[in-house]
Amino acid sequence: MEIQEIMEHLPHRYPMLLIDRVLSVDPGKEIIAVKNVTINEPFFPGHFPHYPVMPGVLIVEAMAQAAAVLAFKTFNLKSDSRSVYYFVGIDDARFKKPVVPGDRLILKVQILRAIRGIWKFTAQAFVEEVMVSEAQLLCTMRANPDNDRQ
Repeated sequence: MEIQEIMEHLPHRYPMLLIDRVLSVDPGKEIIAVKNVTINEPFFPGHFPHYPVMPGVLIVEAMAQAAAVLAFKTFNLKSDSRSVYYFVGIDDARFKKPVVPGDRLILKVQILRAIRGIWKFTAQAFVEEVMVSEAQLLCTMRANPDNDRQ
């Protein structure tokens, strides 16, 4: 999937869109996505000026966005204003190596289960085949609360 199709499945936009490409997706099972880490990311001037490191929470967010694309592709849905895809939990998050400008972050996410609208995923991030982060993610899709106000 190229960036235009990714943006059809995710509501995120710059600077929060953290998926650049999807290499493969097997709906209902797994996805492999890419985040190209560049020095002109908006967080690098402050994290850290002397040694730029991608914040771990943004690595986890990138994994969650890959999980969202997998969920949308599984249901053959596209992002719209009627619903919101929420990241509702993180378990067993680990950060094994720093991610720095120039790295190509490979995100591998698999569905563990989906029960009563809560999805559980296992996710890993790699740089050059070395795991840099892993976590289990919980996500859900809900009606947009702003729709009730309109």
